[in-house]
Amino acid sequence: MSSARPPGLPLVDAMTPAVLVLVGPVTRGEVAGLCDDVRALLEASEAGVVVCDVGGLGPPGLGAVDLLARLQLAARRAGGRIRLRDPDPALHALLDLVGLRFEMEGEPEQREPALGVEEAVESGDPAV
Repeated sequence: MSSARPPGLPLVDAMTPAVLVLVGPVTRGEVAGLCDDVRALLEASEAGVVVCDVGGLGPPGLGAVDLLARLQLAARRAGGRIRLRDPDPALHALLDLVGLRFEMEGEPEQREPALGVEEAVESGDPAV
């Protein structure tokens, strides 16, 4: 019995975003390979999104910002985007500071109302 993984990327459901786990610190030489992984995952999935689990990336710094910017650029060139999972609050603040906006997993999209929120009705408003 063999427990070796088959070569290539695992099969991905078309509607479920692929997940790329980033474990840090990531060296400059590893960035190109991770960009290739993002492109390959986008090609294998029709979801158009790769979820990057950044919980194990380590302390936030400019190296992490550079890595995420390059991954987002690779995803955009391949016709998709990345979404961050489990970002450190300091990383989130650092990305905002340098002007990079990333979709975070678990946050509602901009045009989508938050679940369970109802609009307040004031007395005197006509019934709809």
